[in-house]
Amino acid sequence: MAGETIPESWRAALDPVLNTPEARRLGGWLQAEEAAGKVIYPPRGMRLAALHATPLEEVRVVILGQDPYHGPGQAHGLSFSVQDGVRPPPSLANIFRELQSDLGIARPATGNLTPWARQGVLLLNNTLTVEESKAGSHAGRGWDAITDAAVQAVAARGEPAVFVLWGSHAQKKAGRVRGLARASHLLVLESPHPSPLSAHRGFFGSRPFSQANAFLESHGQQAIDWGL
Repeated sequence: MAGETIPESWRAALDPVLNTPEARRLGGWLQAEEAAGKVIYPPRGMRLAALHATPLEEVRVVILGQDPYHGPGQAHGLSFSVQDGVRPPPSLANIFRELQSDLGIARPATGNLTPWARQGVLLLNNTLTVEESKAGSHAGRGWDAITDAAVQAVAARGEPAVFVLWGSHAQKKAGRVRGLARASHLLVLESPHPSPLSAHRGFFGSRPFSQANAFLESHGQQAIDWGL
């Protein structure tokens, strides 16, 4: 895929889907969209940033998003995260509100979640690109098979991992994980999405951060430092 490199740790899991006609069509379509002058986020070189930031063998928590932010300067390849200096969008602001309620961590000065990713939090969107100002515009174009393979690879490792599923879209995405959720090495946490439209229906008070850490520590893993 033009402008993107597959991290070595993810290659075995992703090569089979990246070598399909569907993946090649996705790559060709993205090139054509950009050639037509459409602005695509995140920019080339950032679209697989979640996989580069968090090697497969280091994944301890997976937070699934839907698609990248579609405003200038926001998306940089990590779900829910924005680049330094960008005001956190409403969903991220609500995530920080729950973080403070759950763990007493004051709202961070940045919306850049890279420190989480570097500790083993895979911040993965279902669809890894979007057209400027058009949320959901690249859904169904072929990213699903690629991100499905990444989710499956984490679930199948046999290592302790927590899947944090906010909203029906993420919960549907990780349906295959539920088949493995009875395994003692996996924890699946589900709640409404942190969007202002749904956060008051059960996202607030769901305490995903403390639950994830308690599970990891009970399995001999180091807790995530959720501060930024």
